[in-house]
Amino acid sequence: MKRILATTLCLLAFGAQAQSSSTGAYDGIVDETVARYRLPGIAVGVVEDGKIVYAGTRGEVLAGSGDRLTSRSLFKIASNSKAMTASVLARLVDQGKLRWDDPVTKHLPNFAMFDPWVTRNMQVRDLLVHNSGLPEGGGDLMLWPEPNDFTRGDIIAGLRYIKPAYSFRSGYAYDNLLYVVAGEVAAAAGGAPYETLVQREIFDPLGMTRCKVGAFDSDAVGDVAQPHVREQSGRYKPGDNVDGARVPTITSAAAGGIRCSLDDMLRWMQAWLAPDARAKAWLSDAQRKEMWKARTPMPISARRVKWDKTHSLAYAYGFRLADVDGQWTVSHTGTLSGMYSAMVLLPDTRSGFVFMINGDADDTRTVLSEVLLKHFTKPGTAASIEPYADEVEADWKQAEAAAKPKTKADGKRVVLAGPFDPKRTGTWRDPWFGTVRLCPVGGRLQWASVKSPLMTGHVVTVDGHWRIDWDADRMDMEAWVDFVDGHMRMRKVDPDGDFSSDFEDLDFTRTGDCPA
Repeated sequence: MKRILATTLCLLAFGAQAQSSSTGAYDGIVDETVARYRLPGIAVGVVEDGKIVYAGTRGEVLAGSGDRLTSRSLFKIASNSKAMTASVLARLVDQGKLRWDDPVTKHLPNFAMFDPWVTRNMQVRDLLVHNSGLPEGGGDLMLWPEPNDFTRGDIIAGLRYIKPAYSFRSGYAYDNLLYVVAGEVAAAAGGAPYETLVQREIFDPLGMTRCKVGAFDSDAVGDVAQPHVREQSGRYKPGDNVDGARVPTITSAAAGGIRCSLDDMLRWMQAWLAPDARAKAWLSDAQRKEMWKARTPMPISARRVKWDKTHSLAYAYGFRLADVDGQWTVSHTGTLSGMYSAMVLLPDTRSGFVFMINGDADDTRTVLSEVLLKHFTKPGTAASIEPYADEVEADWKQAEAAAKPKTKADGKRVVLAGPFDPKRTGTWRDPWFGTVRLCPVGGRLQWASVKSPLMTGHVVTVDGHWRIDWDADRMDMEAWVDFVDGHMRMRKVDPDGDFSSDFEDLDFTRTGDCPA
């Protein structure tokens, strides 16, 4: 008996020491990340063999506020919302309220794509896997920047005017609009608004008590992380999209509008990695398998091959599937102005991690994800973020140096002065984006969207070419303006810029004179 008791105590002590050691390692990684990138705030959680072994936070809800981030702080999880939207549909399939192969028009009779054949053949499953033929980020200007006045009905009505970039189901191009449509399919089949369904089908059954979707009172909820933008100095400042007292319902909720705390994201992870009795009852084994089937092959970057030896990368229902160092991973990322997130699951070992950052943090996410991944796929080989961070920084510098001789975008800007050509001024309309006004205001020529108020700026010229200088800091992707055969067309100043600034898909025709 004494020998058994001594052995048990020894094992308990070893377990506590191992967990303490693991916690210390994660603390070191997080501290190093915060120091390297001077982050405003971050929340990191880790699950090992089905158990939560780490939940750490650093920084403030809002820089300078003195309010520290906690594991209850709400972050925008952005496109990590997509897996939750897909899960709502999976729940409805379990309940017999829809089928994955249902035509979308069965639930939304007004739905239409550019090609009538695609309209007839688009199934519910096609809404989730980025193989529709839409151009990458097609129509995203109806979603961002927020807030704007586009409705989900506007998106369904506008899709039929967005020309395809490739054949239906023949390739991969990331889109957001069809996830909004998927949310409306769920609403039609489930008999309740999308926001109500997420609460009913995800948050309540899994005990995710802090997550929010739709409108809420930020003061009453409390502890809500705010977005920050990174300045050229490398320091962060609060973004111009900090929440007011009342957070509104947003059109893009199904594509990227859910907010959750670290505690709740860890519950979400466990529901997939190590479901308890409640989580097992939440979703059938059949639908779990459907959710994680590879649907659309994705391109594999040279960096993935180099760092992870990845051979296969595919999109599933709201998740990405890949092999990393011979291990299977299920993951997604989230990106919004001032908010970045990542979640990675390793199902075979019931392990994984999640983190959320309340700042623009593309490089940070890349590097931190890799170091945490290596903790599982190649233990002991990636104790520091520095080598990865240095390599990413060097890659950026090399890309910038190579791009400079190819662009004249940095030429001298000259404010366009009147008198203005009456054939170019006036109201212009694109069939999916709607009306814009190109009119004199205060002695300058102003470009202003009727439905997206933040898309307002004035015309400048660079080497004789028209360019929009946006008023809002959030509109960081400037655009050229061209007039061709009576049409007004636009294109990104940086051709490799964020795909959601899909100016190239716009085609305006003049509809009238400027208002008096």
